Amino acid sequence: MKTFLPRVNVDGRKWHVIDADGAVLGRLAVQVANILRGKDTPVYTPHLDAGGFVVVINAEKVRVTGKKETDKTFMSYSGWKGGEKYRTVAQVRAKQPEKLITHAVKGMIPKNRLGDQLLTKLKVYKGPNHPHAAQTPETLKAAN
Repeated sequence: MKTFLPRVNVDGRKWHVIDADGAVLGRLAVQVANILRGKDTPVYTPHLDAGGFVVVINAEKVRVTGKKETDKTFMSYSGWKGGEKYRTVAQVRAKQPEKLITHAVKGMIPKNRLGDQLLTKLKVYKGPNHPHAAQTPETLKAAN
């Protein structure tokens, strides 16, 4: 039996807009990762990029549950001795709220070249405006 390989129509990829206002971060990230991978399409194949584009707006208004706002930390390392920096969710939200969503989605997609390719289709903006109106994106309700 031969493996079925679907033809992926690169020009026919759908664009989706998701408003993150009041949405729980983890649930939103799962929804975005599934669209990026193409799990919502009938031609899903694990090793192919068959998903659509996702535009997330109002990234600064995403919600985290419990005490994650103050207790959850993000670590970055400069490569130098003692070059570790720890930031809480509140500190990241104040400076770069887009990073909250991209970091969560990045953890839910493959850690290889396919994952790098999928992340280029994610566009996150902190305000309600985005420059992708020409692509006529379809509005989706964020999972709560």
